[in-house]
Amino acid sequence: MSRIDDLLRRERSITAFGLIAVVALSWSYLWSGAGMGMSALRMTSIALFPHLLTDRAGSMDPSLPTAILMWWTMMIAMMTPSAAPLVLLYRRVLRHYGAAGTGTAVPSLMLLAGYLATWLAFSIGMALLQNILQPTGLMSDMMLWSRSALFSAIVLVAAGLYQFSPFKRACLAQCRSPVNFLMTHWRPGVFGSLMLGMRHGAYCVGCCWMLMALLFVGGIMNLVWIAALSFFVFVEKLLPGGEYVGRALGAVLIVWAGVTLMV
Repeated sequence: MSRIDDLLRRERSITAFGLIAVVALSWSYLWSGAGMGMSALRMTSIALFPHLLTDRAGSMDPSLPTAILMWWTMMIAMMTPSAAPLVLLYRRVLRHYGAAGTGTAVPSLMLLAGYLATWLAFSIGMALLQNILQPTGLMSDMMLWSRSALFSAIVLVAAGLYQFSPFKRACLAQCRSPVNFLMTHWRPGVFGSLMLGMRHGAYCVGCCWMLMALLFVGGIMNLVWIAALSFFVFVEKLLPGGEYVGRALGAVLIVWAGVTLMV
């Protein structure tokens, strides 16, 4: 029995270390500038009202593949920690019931791959939206944050109201309960693992997409905003009472939108 326990602890440790490595590498790439030609630190500013900041001369015009990779890396860094409980639980379930000759590593990797593939689809959409918004003058060409009080207010109030929507609550319930998610949506086999990861990713996108849109206000490469959103996503999805924190955040965002129009 001790050998089995040691093996289980070792597998959990390896899986956890792998997830930590993925997140660390993603943050490192973001810190370096994610191919934007400037470090993220230079594109970071602590400001509640970015539209009041002095803009820097120049233009940031990344290619679409570079923008997609930037967004996807950002989503991997921000969302993988909140998906870790599902991946670890899934591997434990596979080990307990037997993995039909495939072991636990491959299905677990496919689960994570499916999850991240969904966020890749989201990242493509956000990169396309970025390319649409930048030429309008609503965003800084160089610093990638909002230059318009009205634009900032619209995004803030939309994100705030979304925190109270039934669709948001339904998606959050799936994200907060990996046990119920696996019991409800379980699919056997390696392909089933991929589809399971994609389904969970879809719920997470449904839960968090408007929060991610706040980056168009604070700065797409603003490390302070990225870290703050990562923290709120983690609290909302994993910690006790997280759903109430999410609603409180929604109220703050709505008030913030009103103040933005007045400053």
